Amino acid sequence: MKAETKNLPEPCLVQLDFQPCACKETLNLEGVCYEPPKDLGEGYYWYYEKEGMFAIAVLDLRLKQDKVLEYQQQDFISINYYDTISAEELSPYKRLNANCIRGHVSNSQMFRARYHKNVPIHGIELMLMPGYYHDYLEQKYPNQFSDPKSAFLSIDGITDFPQLVLLMRQLQTFQGTGISAHLFYESKVTEALSLIIEKSKEHKGFTPSGDLSKDDLINLDAVKSYINDHFAFDIKADHLTKIACMGQTKLRYSFKKYYGYTITEYIQNRRIAHAEYLLIGTDFTISQIAEAVGYYHSGRFASLFQKNTGLYPDEYRKIMKSVSVGRN
Repeated sequence: MKAETKNLPEPCLVQLDFQPCACKETLNLEGVCYEPPKDLGEGYYWYYEKEGMFAIAVLDLRLKQDKVLEYQQQDFISINYYDTISAEELSPYKRLNANCIRGHVSNSQMFRARYHKNVPIHGIELMLMPGYYHDYLEQKYPNQFSDPKSAFLSIDGITDFPQLVLLMRQLQTFQGTGISAHLFYESKVTEALSLIIEKSKEHKGFTPSGDLSKDDLINLDAVKSYINDHFAFDIKADHLTKIACMGQTKLRYSFKKYYGYTITEYIQNRRIAHAEYLLIGTDFTISQIAEAVGYYHSGRFASLFQKNTGLYPDEYRKIMKSVSVGRN
């Protein structure tokens, strides 16, 4: 049997000095609620745990200062969905986007992330512990259940998963208590895992023979560096294949495997990150910022910005400037 995993968010909550508080009216009373210290921010973190099996968290926070988190994770796998967020994981680097499913495998490693001030962090997370995805499922379905870690990673970043998004919303809003709550959460965890395993079958792409060579890794770094320097330009796929010395299929698969993003996602993330800086630090119009980061139609830029952060560019700028004015 695996060692029990308990209270997954405790290291994070302790580091941030979150304290227990009364559950908000919109939250389920079967969970526990925490709030940040006043100097850090406002909002709540709600948590429900089936001991040693799975956990659900709902968060609605607005930080008053940029915050870097660094703590040792326990062993778990998870999915989360954000309506709004502006943050990045730091090791390895990965922008946390809104309006998409994020898959995460802790592997008991150190977690480091930077969360930006003022932008609401609003989302939900479903976490599975080894007692569930290893012991329970192995006992219930002997020799039938494959390792779910690859399934969770295969759906990381996808936006075309309405069934799972609906399920996450149901977890977020359920108000039943007692045995009805426990049965509901257990059934939804099983349903979520079923959906993820089935969806992962659609995302089995090209698998090159053998591991990436040293030259492949050097060439992938060259592709990434080229994108960093030219993200505001129209980057042609055939030009990237020449830099990578790979065919398009291998490049797409290898880039995603090595960096955790598709090439298109990486370009979009670089553009949106720079747009955030321009919205805060300049008085450029939305159209000027769109063009500065590589979009010649401001409507397309606004749509992608909202998809990534949960806010439209003018909403993002208004939030930042209203906070700044309030402090002056």
